[in-house]
Amino acid sequence: MLIVVALGGNALLRRSEPMTAGNQRANIVRAASVLAELVAAGHSIVITHGNGPQVGLLALQAAASPGDGAFPLDVLGAESAGMIGYVIEQELGNLLKQKLFATLLTQVKVDPHDPAFAHPTKPIGPVYDEAAARRLAEERGWQIAPDGDKWRRVVPSPRPLEIMEASVISFLVERGVIVICAGGGGVPVIARDDGSLCGVEAVIDKDLASSLLARQLKADMLLMLTDVDAVYVGYGTAAARPLRRVTSTEISGRDFPAGSMGPKVGAAIEFAEATGKPAAIGRLDDALDIVRGERGTWFGASARLAQPV
Repeated sequence: MLIVVALGGNALLRRSEPMTAGNQRANIVRAASVLAELVAAGHSIVITHGNGPQVGLLALQAAASPGDGAFPLDVLGAESAGMIGYVIEQELGNLLKQKLFATLLTQVKVDPHDPAFAHPTKPIGPVYDEAAARRLAEERGWQIAPDGDKWRRVVPSPRPLEIMEASVISFLVERGVIVICAGGGGVPVIARDDGSLCGVEAVIDKDLASSLLARQLKADMLLMLTDVDAVYVGYGTAAARPLRRVTSTEISGRDFPAGSMGPKVGAAIEFAEATGKPAAIGRLDDALDIVRGERGTWFGASARLAQPV
């Protein structure tokens, strides 16, 4: 079975954990062992990953550099995708020595008129207390928003329309290559009037890009791995309860946070509705059990969900 596996930013760098190279590698070692289990179980995988903390850190470093040479977010996104992809490829290769790997920078087309450019919602960078976040917003012209009990910078997150390298990824997958791609949702680009491409200042949601990629690749499953065990109704309240098997109709109208679980639920519904195949959300360590239908939240397009595999 071909599975597009989307690693959440919190699966690679845990919430409030210092953003160091050592911490990131330690978390990727943990993620690689989980991915290796999926491969050992006979599945083909394409790996995508978040980059919110990393691209935010790169943006902070660029802003602190002398001179006027700060790079735009699309370039920083490409830089973070290469950095994270390199470590994932290396650590997974250490476990699966007979496999072939490729880390691919991925351009993702967006609409230049997407209303997201006027309403930033995508959190990037470290978390701050409210006072520090408001001070930085004033100093640097940031947009900020709550993220749990903390605050973060938010940037535009336009909807992905097309994975430009999908045919290349498909070519590699057909030849048994494990591809790491669409890092941080891919590099956002727009098409000029003459058809040429150029990058834009934005960060695409990784889960929506992963859903689009899974559809373009005709994958059998979309698996989104994060730091919570399932999708919850009333998360963070005394009445919280996990959802185990749901359809788009059953979950319609429920409110999930726009900066975290909301895009994951939307991505799962899009994939399930478009393909009739399952999408699932759950904890990184439970990946194999989620694929078997034993843990996490499964999404289906109809009242009769696909059977576990």
